[in-house]
Formats: sequence, C-alpha cells, structure tokens
Amino acid sequence: MATERTLSIIKPDAVEANNVGAILAMIEKAGLKIVAMRMLHLSRAQAEGFYAVHKERPFFGELCDFMTRSPVVVSVLEGDNAVAKYREVMGATNPAEAAEGTIRKAFAKDIGENSVHGSDSLENAGIETNYFFPGCLLL
Repeated sequence: MATERTLSIIKPDAVEANNVGAILAMIEKAGLKIVAMRMLHLSRAQAEGFYAVHKERPFFGELCDFMTRSPVVVSVLEGDNAVAKYREVMGATNPAEAAEGTIRKAFAKDIGENSVHGSDSLENAGIETNYFFPGCLLL
C-alpha cells in the first residue's frame, strides 16, 4: 500500500452544527493521520478559485455562497491509500445514498450541504492541498 496525502474540508453546515470533533474522530478512527489543519472563513475569491473547475456549472454561484457563509476546517490527511480511504469514509455525495457509518450518512443535510469535501484523485490532492497549504509535500 502507498502512503498518500489528501485534502479534507469540513464544510460550513458541519461546522455550524458543531460536528467538527465527531468528523475528525471518524477520520482518525479510519486510520488517517491529520498532518496539517486550520479553520478559516473563505473569501469569495478563495471559494471561486478553489471551485474554478465548476465555474460553468449552474450550481457554481450557490456553491460559492454556501462555502463562504461561515468557517470551514481544512486539513491534510495522511495514510495508506489516503485518497480512496477518505472517499470511503466520506460516503456518497448524496447522503441518502451514503453507506451507514460514513460521515455524510451521519451528518450531511442533503446533496448540497453534504458536510465534507475530499480530493477525488492523487493529482487533485496535490493541487487542492497546495491551494490551502502551499509547500505541503505529497508523499
């Protein structure tokens, strides 16, 4: 197994509901190590920059509104096959389809307010991690 790093964002809905500690506990219980973390309130420019890949999508404005409405917790996770492992721990984007025991099944409100973000590939993990933690080397 390859040791990897990936990005996690605990989104505004989960922060507002005071679920940060419970989500971090689920991440650690899954065997992922938190190697960097900070809480911040994204500016509009930061949200638009991070989600630029979705700029032409009809939900882009709503997504940026959501991600800037209150603080988020961004972290770098490390572990064996961290990208796939964290995606498994997060569960399906739609919490109605997420497996029991996943973060989204436990905490997400709906497909839009789904509590967490995780990188979808090792390549994107590098890009996304560098966005919030410049110079944080991937393994």
